[in-house]
Amino acid sequence: MTKNFFFILIFFVFFLQKADAQSFLRVSGHDIVDENNQKIIFKGMGLGGWMLQEPYMLQLSGATGPQYDIEAKIETLVGKENKEKFYNAWYENHTNKRDIDSLAAWGFNSIRLPMHYRLFTLPIEKEPVNGQNTWLEKGFQMTDSLLKWCADNKMYLILDLHAAPGGQGRDGNISDRDPSKPSLWESAENKQKTIELWKKLAERYANEKWIGGYDLLNEPNWNFTEGAHPNGLDEKNNQAVWDFYIELTNEIRKIDKNHIIYVEGNGWATNFTGMPQAWDKNLVINFHGYWNPNDQASIQNYLDLREKYNLPLWMSESGENSNQWFYERTKLLEDNKIGWAWWPHKKIASVVGPLWAKITPEYEHIVSYWRNGGEDIPSADFAMKTFMQIAENLKIENCEFHPDVIDALFRQKVQNSAKPYKKHTLPCKINAVDYDMGQHEIAYKDKDYRNIGGHGSQQWNNGWQYRNDGVDVGKDAQTSEFYVSSFEEGEWIQFTVNVSETKAYNLKLNVLTDKKTSEISIEFSDRKSPLLISVEKNNSWQIFEKQKINLKKGVLSIKIKIKKGTLNLKSLEFS
Repeated sequence: MTKNFFFILIFFVFFLQKADAQSFLRVSGHDIVDENNQKIIFKGMGLGGWMLQEPYMLQLSGATGPQYDIEAKIETLVGKENKEKFYNAWYENHTNKRDIDSLAAWGFNSIRLPMHYRLFTLPIEKEPVNGQNTWLEKGFQMTDSLLKWCADNKMYLILDLHAAPGGQGRDGNISDRDPSKPSLWESAENKQKTIELWKKLAERYANEKWIGGYDLLNEPNWNFTEGAHPNGLDEKNNQAVWDFYIELTNEIRKIDKNHIIYVEGNGWATNFTGMPQAWDKNLVINFHGYWNPNDQASIQNYLDLREKYNLPLWMSESGENSNQWFYERTKLLEDNKIGWAWWPHKKIASVVGPLWAKITPEYEHIVSYWRNGGEDIPSADFAMKTFMQIAENLKIENCEFHPDVIDALFRQKVQNSAKPYKKHTLPCKINAVDYDMGQHEIAYKDKDYRNIGGHGSQQWNNGWQYRNDGVDVGKDAQTSEFYVSSFEEGEWIQFTVNVSETKAYNLKLNVLTDKKTSEISIEFSDRKSPLLISVEKNNSWQIFEKQKINLKKGVLSIKIKIKKGTLNLKSLEFS
């Protein structure tokens, strides 16, 4: 009896351990599966800018460089104590529970956390005892809070070491690398600190179900052989990267046998040359994708890797393009059973993410001073008030929400239709920039409608403000009103409206054109023939009117199309 009880107890303990291990995400062939063996396709968001600031996210391109330089410039203006006060406000306001709740409500099922090692431990040159590690609670506490918010929403959290000790690439804006100090690849001490950091993270989160895994190094970009591209794009000898990944994996597995390991290639996570066969049973190939056409050929090399190594794929970073590109990219990935994480959820004065943190004239003044110099040095009081206002603007309730970005990432793949950007009930005034959301040639048509040009590219869009579609949007300098600009022959925008009652309406169009005579066609879904309005050349905003348009009660679409010429359109008003 005692002997039987002993064997039953051993079996019970084994069963519980096995059941517990199965409660984590794991790799099964080409797929990531959950505890119920259901395939998981990540639809995630990267929290770029929270723990690690990149200059372009703060509208600082050309004014400063990596975060260590941003911090130095801020400290020069306001002092060390006030700098720390600003960064504490930044961390508190940039990402909090309300942000994660919102991301979950919008449809995201996972979060990728870009971590800066300096929030978790000291740089090697600042360690009181050489070779030892001083652990800082700030980073761990931030991660703990984020994990709780994710768990509350049943979202997976993937930890991403975005800035490793010393920096893992020559692109310092990404990894906050100081080229005057040894990089990760040039320093045994930095490598060891990276190993110890991952071990510390594994100890803390080994048994956390909602940790989706460990992204060991973000975008290594380094040439290990003379003559290769400095960022490793054409590097043929990536052995140092793979050897380090294997070492990291082995050390993590001594502590945590539960969580998936994600590995990125060299050359900003695009170059997987020399990758050895899978060294761990829970391994995922992790690539990034920017500035390329969205066709099968653009991901075929990654699909080939999936077949060769029999491992899942994850595209853990993409974005910064146009809404049409977002729709095309996520559809391409999901059609090929590849999960994704977008980048990022919040920036200062940018339409390409879900949230726009407002910029201020005072902040622009400081940026101009950093960029151009001069004798008009901002005072400490002025600068501190400015920085704290920017931190206040980061709160989600103070941000401008861009529903068109969310619509492109989610709805447009399942609904091949237009959706109102804002509710319009006639009679009313409709701002032209509030045309419908939807794919190109469904909600709008523009000659240049997708952006594959790179950061800050204006070639595809003459305004690139208010919304992230191909439709050009300008801003009236006198009234600060947005308007559809460079509205050219053959282009159109559509509005879905609700007509409150059947009757005759008058229509007024607010138009500006300094070109020759233009012609506008207005098509109503409940009328067979379009209305035509001729617009003479004018050098200021003018009203062009069409009277007694009979409309039936109910929902209808209105398409405004340029038949001839080019003009700017601010609004249409039904009365």
